[in-house]
Amino acid sequence: MIGKNRVAVTLAAISAIGALGIPLGDPKFIVQALILEGCFIVLAILTAKNYPHVYIPNFVVAGIVIAGNSAFYKHIEIMTTLHPLYNAIVLITGGYVLQALLLITNYLAYKQYKQLIQNDKTSKLS
Repeated sequence: MIGKNRVAVTLAAISAIGALGIPLGDPKFIVQALILEGCFIVLAILTAKNYPHVYIPNFVVAGIVIAGNSAFYKHIEIMTTLHPLYNAIVLITGGYVLQALLLITNYLAYKQYKQLIQNDKTSKLS
């Protein structure tokens, strides 16, 4: 399935950007950042292995990341002032652009998965 491959690549890109961003963040949140990156890595592996129930966690985690980045004043300040610039680029790219891409690719892969399931059901009835 091409759709799932795109989702897996998107998740891998999010993990890579996150790995670049972890050292830039507040040290008191290092454990939470590592757990979140671990979630993205596990989701990428499960998606690449065609685990059928990975769509919902992908939607949930992307939504949580977008909401979390939007809720914290420090993140908003970094993104609006672009200071420090590298932090802002990592935050905008990993926290919004790639998360939106994950939502889109995940939706398209889920739609493709449902279509395949529907086609299998109709072919078995024929």
